[in-house]
Amino acid sequence: MSKKIVILNGSPRKTGNTSALVKAFTEGAESAGNTVTEFFLDRMDIHGCKGCFGGHSSKECPCVQKDDMAQIYPAVKECDVVVLASPLYYWTMSGQLRTALDRLFALEEGDGNLLRGNGKSSALLMAAEGHGFDDAVLYYDHLLEHLRWKNLGHVLAGGNMEAGDIKGKTEIGQAYALGKSIQ
Repeated sequence: MSKKIVILNGSPRKTGNTSALVKAFTEGAESAGNTVTEFFLDRMDIHGCKGCFGGHSSKECPCVQKDDMAQIYPAVKECDVVVLASPLYYWTMSGQLRTALDRLFALEEGDGNLLRGNGKSSALLMAAEGHGFDDAVLYYDHLLEHLRWKNLGHVLAGGNMEAGDIKGKTEIGQAYALGKSIQ
């Protein structure tokens, strides 16, 4: 049975190394019959969470703020898998991805928790100049523990300074295989 997959791409570069991982993952996932929707967060108007606790999960747009998260909320509510994709910035995920993740909290507020549990799964795709992914993976593991989502795995591609450095590296094949493995 095909799965609905949402990718939250936190890279600022549409043709960067993280986006190359996303492309390979998407090709693998679609070849397995899955439907993939990618949100390229850097080109979206998403404001930071205000911590107002004014959200209501059952509303069409659960957050009090009106911005491009209104496109993401319904997709995340309906999907089976959420893929987090980001370059490694200061030993964690990019600000673009962290901002969107913070705003997903609105799906946990108010009338019912539409984010936690619900049989969702997740995968992590990251590229970086270096190889210090430990803190980002620790955050990811804690996030999945809180959300009660199944961890499908991750692809961590270090040693990629310039856009395109990842071309031909084994991590591209790993991202494709991870996408293809989702059944």
